[in-house]
Amino acid sequence: MIIGAHVPGDAPIKEAEAIGASCLQMFVGPPQSWKKPPPREDAEELAASPIPIYVHAPYLINVASPNNRVRIPSRKILAGAIERSAEINAAGLIVHAGHAEDGIERGFIRWRKVFEELEDCPVPILIENTAGGENAMGRYIDTLAELWKHLEDFDAGFCFDTCHAHAAGEDLTDVIERALEATGRIDLVHANSSRDEPGTGADRHANFDSGKVDQEAIVAMVKASGAPAVICETPWPGIEDDIAYLRESL
Repeated sequence: MIIGAHVPGDAPIKEAEAIGASCLQMFVGPPQSWKKPPPREDAEELAASPIPIYVHAPYLINVASPNNRVRIPSRKILAGAIERSAEINAAGLIVHAGHAEDGIERGFIRWRKVFEELEDCPVPILIENTAGGENAMGRYIDTLAELWKHLEDFDAGFCFDTCHAHAAGEDLTDVIERALEATGRIDLVHANSSRDEPGTGADRHANFDSGKVDQEAIVAMVKASGAPAVICETPWPGIEDDIAYLRESL
C-alpha cells in the first residue's frame, strides 16, 4: 500500500516529493470550471512520473442530475478530464457520485448511461462516496450497493473517503466491510479526518491530530480496505505529519 497526498500547486511531483508522498493526486484543470481542462505543458513529465498519479475530476460534475444544463455539461467535462488524465498516464480518475434531485432511482439510470458511453475508457473511473445532501448517490453504503448493481456490466472503480463516511453518519467500525460488499473492491482510499461531528453532512477535512475522527479508526479503515494506494487530502501544512503517521501505523 503506497501513501501519498493531493498536491495543490503547479509542480505536482516536486510538491509530492517534498512531503514524502509515494503517490499523488491532482487536478488537471480548474476544479470549479465548466470548461474543458486545457493541455498541460508538463504532461510528458507527468506521464513519465516515477510515482503513481491520480486525478480528481472537477467538483461541478453531477452526471446524475435531471437538469440538462448540469448533466450534459458534466458528461462533457468528465470526457475532457478523462482525455487529460490519459495524457499523463493517470492511475485513476476520481469522480463524486453526485445527486439526483428527482430521486436516486433515476440517478442510477443516468450513471449507467455514463458507463455505456465510456467503453474502452483509457483511465479507470473511481466513483467516490460523498458526505451529505438529499438524494445523494454516494452518501450511504446502501445506496452505493444499489448503484453498483446497475453498473455490474462495467468495471466501475471505487474511492472510499474516511471523512465523507464520518460526515454521512456511517458506523465506521464496519463501514469498510459493508463498502467492500457493496462495490466488490476499494481502489483508492482518501484518508482524512473531519472538522465536524459525525452525521452533519459537512465535507470539511482536517488533519489527523486535530479532527473529529479517531486516528486509530482512520488507520483501521485504511488497513481493512485492501486498497493499493492511499491519498491524504488534509490541510497544508500538516499533511506531511498525516502521511508519516499513516506510514508508521501501517
